[in-house]
Order: sequence, then C-alpha cells, then structure tokens
Amino acid sequence: MSSFSTVRCSMILVVATLFVANIQTGFAQGILRMTAPPSGGNQKAAITQYIGLVKVSVEYSRPSVITPQGENRTGKIWGKVIPWGMSDLGFAAEGAKPWSEGLKPWRAGANENTTISFSHDVMIEGQKLAAGVYGFHIIPDSLKEWTLIFSSNSSSWGSYFYKESEDVLRVKVKPQSAEFHQYLTYEFTDCKLGSATVQLVWENLKIPFKIEIPNIVQYYIAAMRNELRGATGYDSRNWQQAAQYCLDNNTNLEEALQWADYAVNATFVGRKTFPSLSLEAQILTKLGKNQEADALMKEALPIGEMMEIHLYARRLLAQKRTKEALEIFKLNAQKNPKEFTTMVGLVRGYSAAGDFKQALSTAKSALSEAPDAGNKSFLEQMIKKLEVGKDVNN
Repeated sequence: MSSFSTVRCSMILVVATLFVANIQTGFAQGILRMTAPPSGGNQKAAITQYIGLVKVSVEYSRPSVITPQGENRTGKIWGKVIPWGMSDLGFAAEGAKPWSEGLKPWRAGANENTTISFSHDVMIEGQKLAAGVYGFHIIPDSLKEWTLIFSSNSSSWGSYFYKESEDVLRVKVKPQSAEFHQYLTYEFTDCKLGSATVQLVWENLKIPFKIEIPNIVQYYIAAMRNELRGATGYDSRNWQQAAQYCLDNNTNLEEALQWADYAVNATFVGRKTFPSLSLEAQILTKLGKNQEADALMKEALPIGEMMEIHLYARRLLAQKRTKEALEIFKLNAQKNPKEFTTMVGLVRGYSAAGDFKQALSTAKSALSEAPDAGNKSFLEQMIKKLEVGKDVNN
C-alpha cells in the first residue's frame, strides 16, 4: 500500500472514531434526544395566576380518565389508579439504592415532576413557604385528609426519586366533590388581591389549597420604591401615587411624607398643585402635624378647582372639624356661586354645624339648580331630613 493510501486510511479511521465518540458523548449529554410524543399520551400543561404582583405557576402533565387504548376508568381513579396513601411504584431494580426504594407519594399529575413556583414568599394553608420552585406531591388518604408536599427537588421524574428529607413543607387539606373532569386540571379560584385558591381537579374530586400573600402591601411599596429610582421618578404624579398608596394603607407614613414632599418641591419634578399639596397635608394630618397641614392647605385652596375644594371640605367633615369644613364650603360657594355642588356643600356645612334653618333655606334654593332628576330627588331627601331637625350628613 502506498504511503498516500496509508495516510488516507488513517484519516478515515480518525474521523470515524471521532464520529462514534461524538455520538456517544451526545447521548451522554442528552443533546441527540429525539422529539417524541409525551409518555402515555399525557400532554404537558401550565397555568399562571398573579396574586397582586406575586406570580404563581403550576407546570404538570395531564392524565385522562380514558386511556389512549380507550379504557374508561371512571370510578377507578381514586384508590385504584391513584392508590390510597404511599405506594410502591415498582421502579427499583434488584440492588438499586437508595432513592428508588420504599413507598412514594403520588406525583400530582403524570410523567415528570409536577412543579409549582412562587415569585415571592407566600403562605400555604397558613404556613410560610419561601419564593422558589418546588416539586409537588400528594399523599391521598381515602376521602378524608390528604397531605400536600412541597419538595426542594423539582427536577426529577415523577415521584420515583422522591426523598422525604427534601420536603420543605407539608400541609393537610380535605378533598371535595367536583363536576366530572376527564383530564387532570389545575385551576385558580376565589382570586383576590392578597389570596387565591389553587385546586387540582380530576374525575369527580378536587383538592383545593389556599395561597395567601401576607406582605402584599409591602411588596407593592418595595416595587414603587424601586421604580421611583428610574424614569418613573421624573413624573410628580408617580410620587403622589406611591404616597397615596401608603396613606390608603396607613403604613410607611414617614416615607410617604418624603414622597409627597418630593412631588411638591423636588427640582425638575415637583409641582405645586391642589392634589400634590393636599396629599402632603393629609399625610401630615395622619401624623398629627395639623398646623403644618393647615399651612399647606392655605397654599392649596386658591389654586383648587371646585370639586377638589368640595371634597376637601367633605374630608374635614369626616374628621369632625365642622367649623373649618363650613368655612371651606363658604369659600367654595363664593368662588363658584349658583353651582349645585357648592350649594349642596353649604347645606352639608350648615347642617353639620346645627344651623338647620339656614341649611333648609339653602337646600330649597338649590332645587332649581339640580342638573338632573336624580340629584333633585337626592336633595329632596335632604330637605325632608332638615324639616324634622335631622343632620343630612348622618
């Protein structure tokens, strides 16, 4: 054989060897895996629900009551297809150790781990669970009390490699009757700003558990605090919105005062408007700094619109600052005479002060200014109260 042929044969042998090696390495690394239908025909599914700004997601595979071969398993799911309690999955080969040994919970779905993830810390059935991704398993206990398991292992295949030592949380719940579901389904119900219920539904049973967000207000405040450091912080109204949120929830008031003051006085950002000044005044009042609040309102009133001034006076009434409220109602009526809103404001102010005669006279004068039948009827009800000496504000 010539030296050229020898070299060529050697090169072919090297290439073939590398090809075989690459195939073997590829299989070892899992990069040559074929695309195939889901095992047992159990399609993958996912559902996401936001509870306020907290993201909750469940990823799972959906077994059917009717098998791919056409067998109808109605009445055979619970206690048979899904055995009661822990069960031997029959996976361990002789001598296999240690994870595949022993009794296992149900994988709460089919195929790979069912997983549930939380973007923030939550409460599950009243117990704390940190943000993260969890493998989700269930121990069915007849039709009485079931155990839900949140495992730190979220990447295994089903429950075959489940280890109790990896449990992060266990909670007890009771199954309930449900409308027939052919396919296993996860769904969110009773969704509120700070809580929601997740339930697994299959065949004629549902397994619900409640998620609560105990720190939802602080999560929002943290998000606002972070956003105000960026482009959002260049608009006075965003500082007002953040401060208003704190005031509405009666929390972080000192921080809210700083935000409200920034909305009024910050370089390039601050705007002296009735809403910005009055908001800072409200927070000052909440903090017991009434003199500072009143000083701000004296600055705000001359630039306030009719409805803004009216609502401020109504707020003073709610605070039982009757004399001050009446003065503001009078000021508004002077600035906006013969306006139905300002006249009704005077009725409220005089009535709160106990001057039912003046309130009645003003109410009768306001009837002709009523903009529609609904407002006229409302005022007539006020007149009836005043005629028998009752305060219209109660």
